[in-house]
Amino acid sequence: MPDFDDLLTANEQYTAGFTASGLDGVARRGVAVVTCMDSRIDPLGMLGLAPGDAKILRNPGGRVDHNTLEALVLAVHLLGVERVVIAPHTRCAVASNTAAELRARIELSAGIDASWQTIHVVHDQLEALADDVQKVRTHPLVPETVLVGGFVYDVDTGRLDPKF
Repeated sequence: MPDFDDLLTANEQYTAGFTASGLDGVARRGVAVVTCMDSRIDPLGMLGLAPGDAKILRNPGGRVDHNTLEALVLAVHLLGVERVVIAPHTRCAVASNTAAELRARIELSAGIDASWQTIHVVHDQLEALADDVQKVRTHPLVPETVLVGGFVYDVDTGRLDPKF
């Protein structure tokens, strides 16, 4: 697969120093992180964590949706999660554009109609974050003992700003 040669070469280097063999999938530090898919975010690094320490859940906007809640319920009951960090970020495309603007950009790139594609945007990032924190805190299968915090990650400084 020549189109992936650079990545496979990097993987060979990675495997030469691989030290995470034998991890059991339990979040050793008891943390789950819900954040955006944005490539400027290093969820483990921003919290001083390493592979095996946390469950990482990513999606556009770092929102708590049905799939995220399902993953958190599994993580809390089966994978050792006791704390949940919900961290959207500054300069997020889904928080700074309308669905129509994003669809127009997709149509321009794809060269075809994208009006049918669902695009979830965030109209008010802090309001959405407060809502997401409450969704997790009040979910019937997430015990009250699970700590849930809402933060905003600054992509220009690396700082995690506590909000809720």
